[in-house]
This record gives sequence, structure tokens and C-alpha cells, in this order.
Amino acid sequence: MRTRFFLLISIAVAVVVFFGARLVNNDYVFFAGYTILQFIVLATAWNILGGYTGYVNFGSAAFFAMGAYSTVFFHKAFPMPIPILIAIGGVVSGVVGFGMGYLTLRLRGAFFAIATLALAVVLQTLVVNWDYVGGSRGAYIIRPNDIAWIGPYIQYLFLLMLALVVISITIARWIERSQLGYGFATIRDDELAAEASGVPTLKLKLVATTISGALMGMAGAPFPYYIGYLQPSSAFGLEYAVNSIAMPMIGGTTSWIGPLIGAILLGSLQQIATVTISSAVNLLIVGLLLVAFVIIAPNGIVGLVQGWMRRREK
Repeated sequence: MRTRFFLLISIAVAVVVFFGARLVNNDYVFFAGYTILQFIVLATAWNILGGYTGYVNFGSAAFFAMGAYSTVFFHKAFPMPIPILIAIGGVVSGVVGFGMGYLTLRLRGAFFAIATLALAVVLQTLVVNWDYVGGSRGAYIIRPNDIAWIGPYIQYLFLLMLALVVISITIARWIERSQLGYGFATIRDDELAAEASGVPTLKLKLVATTISGALMGMAGAPFPYYIGYLQPSSAFGLEYAVNSIAMPMIGGTTSWIGPLIGAILLGSLQQIATVTISSAVNLLIVGLLLVAFVIIAPNGIVGLVQGWMRRREK
């Protein structure tokens, strides 16, 4: 019942955000907003595995790119509407996530993190040598200028990504308050004790990698239509791996709202820096903020606020 109420509230907020952006009557708001919404989905997806379960994933860009390249493949082979391509991207990346989990989740700590990074390198090498999806030279995606009943195509993409934000946050919140979430938390806190208590840790970790990978793939699926030209260096970009880790850590990894706060904060700062200074300083901003929060507030903004409220109650 609470999940349904939260979903309705989220949809209402999304509608207000969309029509509020239309009132501004500036397409750049939609271009910048799309990027921020995209990072919200990525940060939320990463947090399901990295925050709830405690397994740090350095291969976020790989799942994002799988969603993007599945769109390129089906756009050339069997052209479909973007919502269907988003679903396909989620399935492809979810299967890759399940496979990665099955092969690597017996590793722990730094070994698992290195394995996820190796996955991104392997997948990028495969894409670079796959001519059908453009290979190293990249692939163009021709999109229409307008969509009936909506207007400019970027507004349509913004609306789709806004819907993905609602879906991803609803899933994360449901997990946090469910038996599944409690199982993830036992793995994060003490995996050996959880196994000794009869918790099916491997099964739960596979669920986490599958859901996390699927959401990242869904975030990447519309990307070729947004950028117009997809190449491996853009799809497997370092900023996706770095931001998807930094945003939940700055916002707070123990709650669904932490990645949302971190993505809005960091995403907005990066868009402002891109316009006023240069996009080259984006990763510098992320690095400086991440170091600052690790020192000042290791539990993120949510943890900082919760600590302040506890002290106030005492």
C-alpha cells in the first residue's frame, strides 16, 4: 500500500517537473535535465549492489554501454519504438549482470571490484571490433525532430528518462523496505555471519547484480538517440563509472534518497561548470567533492542529517 502511494506521489512530482521544464521554454533545460535524470538512474542502480549489498562495482559504464549498443543493434536490424528498446536494453544488461555475478560474486572486496573493471574492458574491446554496431568508428542514429503530442524530440527523451527515474527509485525504495533489502543488508554488514545463519547469500547477490545491471542498461538505451552519434569512448566513458559511484557516496548509500540527492547535486554542478567553465572540469569537481565528503561526512549527506537529528533529539 505504501509503495503504491509512493509511486503515485513520484508520478505526480514527475508530471510537475516535466511541465515546469516546458514552461521555461528552453531546450537546453531538457538537454541538461536529461543528463541529470540519467545519472539519478545510474546512481540508484549502482546503490542496489554497492550500497545495499556492499559490493563495489567499477563496471557501471559496461552496463550503460550494453543498453546503448543494444539500441544501436536493434535500430539497424529491427527498428522499434524507444520504450521497447529500453526494455530490451534492460534485459540484455540484466543478463550480463547475472552472468557477471555468477562468475565473480565468489570474489570479495577489491578482487570483485577489479573483476567488474575487467568486464568493462573486455566488453569495450568486443564492441570496438564489432563492425555491425559501428566498431571503433562509431555509429550514427538519425532521430526525428518532433514527436506528435509532445513536441521537440529532446522533450520526449526527457519524459522517458523521467519515467525511468520514477521506476528506479520506486524499485530501490521497495527493496530497502522488503525482506530482499534486509537480506542485502545482512550481506553488507557481515556476509560470513549471514551464511552461517542460513541466508542464501549467493542467490541474493545474483538478484542484486541482475537488478542493478538491468537498470543501468535501461538508462543507457536512449543514449544513442540523445547524442546522435555513438562511439565506444562515449558509451564506455569514465564519467559514468566515476559518477555512478561518487553520487551515492556523497548522497548516502544506506537509503534510496541518498543517490537521488547526490545525483541532483553533482549533476547540477557539472552542468553549470560545463556552461560556465568547461566540461573538462567535471571529473575534477567529482573528485574534490568525493574526497571532502569522505573526510567530513563518510556516510554522505543523508548520514550527516541523520546524525544531526539524533544529536538534536538527545
